[in-house]
Amino acid sequence: MRFWLPLAFAAIAAVTALAVSWVFAARSERALKGNAEDFALASTINAASSISNAEQSGNLLDAVEAVVDRNRQAVFVFDEKGKLISPNRSRQIPLRAIKPREEAIDTALAGSTFVSPIDNGKGTLVAIPIPRGDGVFMTYSPRPELEGQVGIVHRGVVQAALFASLAGALAGLLVAMLIASRLRRIASAAAAIEGGSFETRLHPWLKDELGGLAETIDRMRLRLRETFGRLESERDRLRRLLERLHDGVIAVDENLRIEFSNPAARRLMRAPLADGDELPEPWPEVSMRELVSRLFEPGAGVLQETLSTATGRVYTVVGIRPRGRAKSAILVLTDVSERERRERAEREFVTNAAHELRTPLATITGAIQVLQAGAKDEPEERERFLAHIEREAARLGRLTNSLLVLARAQTREELPKLAPVELKPLLESVVEDVRPPAEVTVDVDCAPGLDVLADHDLVEQAVSNLVANAVQNTEHGRVEVVARPLVNGAVVLEVRDTGRGIAPERQERIFDRFYRPDGRDPRRFGLGLAIVRQAVEALGGKLEVESAVGKGTTVRITLSGAQTEAVA
Repeated sequence: MRFWLPLAFAAIAAVTALAVSWVFAARSERALKGNAEDFALASTINAASSISNAEQSGNLLDAVEAVVDRNRQAVFVFDEKGKLISPNRSRQIPLRAIKPREEAIDTALAGSTFVSPIDNGKGTLVAIPIPRGDGVFMTYSPRPELEGQVGIVHRGVVQAALFASLAGALAGLLVAMLIASRLRRIASAAAAIEGGSFETRLHPWLKDELGGLAETIDRMRLRLRETFGRLESERDRLRRLLERLHDGVIAVDENLRIEFSNPAARRLMRAPLADGDELPEPWPEVSMRELVSRLFEPGAGVLQETLSTATGRVYTVVGIRPRGRAKSAILVLTDVSERERRERAEREFVTNAAHELRTPLATITGAIQVLQAGAKDEPEERERFLAHIEREAARLGRLTNSLLVLARAQTREELPKLAPVELKPLLESVVEDVRPPAEVTVDVDCAPGLDVLADHDLVEQAVSNLVANAVQNTEHGRVEVVARPLVNGAVVLEVRDTGRGIAPERQERIFDRFYRPDGRDPRRFGLGLAIVRQAVEALGGKLEVESAVGKGTTVRITLSGAQTEAVA
């Protein structure tokens, strides 16, 4: 603006000055020429009187010379027929050099006055009738100074145009500097607003268009400051809310770089998740980057996935694709491990209960049927079967309690209450309830007073399932339940059998739920050993298995001894 505005002002001033000067010069030139013609006419009229008197007195030539010397005009006199009666050369100007002389002579002979510039305005030709006589008096007044005067006028016009251009340029420069200065202040305020600063005020001192623009921008600044203040407050409230959430929230741009993350997200993903960092891959089981990339594909919808990690944690990931002008995708991570654990524990509780309660319920049902069939009428038989029912009902109570304890332990809502448990009577009670085949004997080898720190019902449930499994897999031979202390204070419970044994490739799976080796005996559900493992884990013990095909199996449970705990 500082360059083109002065040039525009200078051009406008120059054009205006030239136009005005051209008109003024034209008028000046016409005025100068008109003055020259008036002067030549007046001089000719005055000289014509002298020539008329000299013609009457016979002194025409002297009078002509006097007029030529006095008026510095070329003088020519003609009679009434238009014949020259004076010299044909006057002031070194021959008559024949004056081109429109015939027209001038004819006009004067007709009684009119002839006045005309000739030689491109360098001279004036005047012809008038001679007063009080017949003939024509013609003068030629050369005006060489007229051209100089016109040149002076023209030079003045050019100089005026130059001065006007210079003045216009200076005025344009001043105006441009003033406008540019005001625009710079407006631009500076606008740049500050763009940069997020709303404290640069504008004070227009002129109420023109730029002043109006400045006032509008200043009002916009105030409104933007108020709006951004509200947005900042809402953003802080949202940030505080997100930071308090138990769910992880992450905002990711299209380059899979993090724009925001709350503490819960950093805790769940176990990564710093700083703004600008690339989205990490916290779990080898699933690619988070590949999952999030799907949110930026055309036509992507809300993404929902459940991830299970090798550490046993379970997460749900909800992805929300960018919408509207937003360019960020939102991830919401929720740790549902506890919920999954509870749901799994509930499912397992139902299946475990169905499995474990079958045997005592079958025994009770059988005893009732026998009693109803007539055994109730015989006191001895009645007492025996009622004792069976009482014993199995007590067992049902213990099983129910142990299943509830096991379910609470799996959900981590309540750990088992550990207390000293004497093993010998517990093992003998388990063995007493077993009905092995005739070719199989079941023995207990446990020293009196050997205690473990455990939950009575869980230990009973684990040993009972191991003994029942050993009896089911032993066709002849023996099943032995052994308990012995270790040097470190722990206690080992072993259930040994001389049954079919387990192939090495199947030994790692025998504690899986619903696993049945070779699919034999469809009445078995593959839950007994799985319940054993859950019970041992709940007690904080160790479970091992040794087996050889055709030679038998030994399942070993290691628990803390009660004496060790007391010493600690």
